[in-house]
Amino acid sequence: MDSLRNRKSIRKYSNKEVSEELLNSLLTDAFRASNTGNMQTYSVIVTRSEQQKEKLLPFHFNQPSIKTAPVVLTFCVDFRRFSRWCVESGAEPGYNNYLSFYSATIDSMLAAQTFAVAAEDAGLGLCFFGTTNYNAEGIIDALELPELVFPVTTVTVGWPAENPSQSDRLDPLGLIHQETYKDVDVKALYAYKESLPEMQKFVEENGKPSLAHVFTDVRYTKANNEFFSDALLKAIKRQGFIF
Repeated sequence: MDSLRNRKSIRKYSNKEVSEELLNSLLTDAFRASNTGNMQTYSVIVTRSEQQKEKLLPFHFNQPSIKTAPVVLTFCVDFRRFSRWCVESGAEPGYNNYLSFYSATIDSMLAAQTFAVAAEDAGLGLCFFGTTNYNAEGIIDALELPELVFPVTTVTVGWPAENPSQSDRLDPLGLIHQETYKDVDVKALYAYKESLPEMQKFVEENGKPSLAHVFTDVRYTKANNEFFSDALLKAIKRQGFIF
């Protein structure tokens, strides 16, 4: 599909409203995505108000499009709703565990990606925010998420006000394995990325010997990964999925 091969993340949006009717229609399409046991253990928090965007902003490292996008969507694991239904039906739920969290995380992301495809097909632009993983506890507080509800990813949505260049991607043949996993020539695979002028500038600006060093020493360091891993586990415990 050309629409998928030509897609790009959009961070600048026009002032044109995204109607509730259109948004609900796209989310309805998204909820047709495959999911574990047809339990649909996810929910989506829709943020439109300036007040709520201001609450979310610091937990997304103050990225401007959190404020400027007409709509901010937070896709969440939600085993609370299903568990309440079980209890009110006289059944005993057993979903306060890591397996349930893991399966619902997958299902939440399937719904989010299906929404993305539907939204872009309708002419909207969007951007996924990985910051949800770094600051889950703050987002839990800002959105008042109860036990067994957990934020998985955040998506800004609106009508595009920019047409940026596509980000590079690795050669698909380096990511596809036939029958069993086999190591590939990683230097050859990453050679194109390393050759891009913007990546060479990135290396030079950071004073590093290679692009790999920018990732390991600057962007995604061991210390930061361990710090945010601890914070993420703390939040997962707080929401009742692990003890």
